[in-house]
Amino acid sequence: MRQPKLIDYFLLTILSLIWASAFFNIKIATYSFGPVTIAFLRVFFGAIPVLLLCYFKNIKVEAFSKDWHWFAMIGFINLVAPFFLIAYGVKSVQSNLAAILMSTTPLSSTVLAHFYTKNEKFNLVKTIGILIGFSGIVFLFSDNLLIDENNFVSALLILLGSTCYVVGGVLTLKISKKKNENVTSSILIWATIILLPLVCLIEQPWKTVPRLDSTFSVIYLGLVSTGIAWLLRFRILINNGLIFQSSLIAVCIGIYFVKKGGNKQTI
Repeated sequence: MRQPKLIDYFLLTILSLIWASAFFNIKIATYSFGPVTIAFLRVFFGAIPVLLLCYFKNIKVEAFSKDWHWFAMIGFINLVAPFFLIAYGVKSVQSNLAAILMSTTPLSSTVLAHFYTKNEKFNLVKTIGILIGFSGIVFLFSDNLLIDENNFVSALLILLGSTCYVVGGVLTLKISKKKNENVTSSILIWATIILLPLVCLIEQPWKTVPRLDSTFSVIYLGLVSTGIAWLLRFRILINNGLIFQSSLIAVCIGIYFVKKGGNKQTI
């Protein structure tokens, strides 16, 4: 782990913009697909460019090696669970609120990093930041202008999804010595394996005719917001740590994309 350089901030900005745009596209995808189907299509399409990259770079994919349980566990916690929870939650909340809830990841990142990493311990600034951030979450859930009885559960699911990302990040550090492309492709393969029977049993998407915009959105979510984004995330996570890769830029982009715009509670 090293101090961030200009290239690291550039990659973090790109990753933030990609993930921020995901909220808008998830919302569109829910017009035609259920949350399990969205999660499955994301990991399926996301695996394609990563596996092609491994093929052309002659990188061995170790999805079924002796470490398969790590890949399966990370695939479930880092992909299956949050993709489903966020897709389900976004059905009932605006994309700007979803972005704000997802931007709470630095809080859980800071707490978990203190206990499970060697180089990212609490200090005064981080402690103050956690208290301020936690106060913001309490404010969101106490002000029914943004969160009320109609979307309270959905907001909690999105928060839980964001926490899954952080837990998955901690687990990913356990296999940080492996190649980026190998890890990303392996967890995507296991996420696809886990979701395939679920999507067939629960939603059976082949029985519906999706809208064109929903189809484009779910393909974008897979290729860009999952495949490319996870390659960037793993690189940033290994080079700069768990806290650095947590970003707040998604809030601004989420506010930009939502049609109703922001208000003082959103800010």
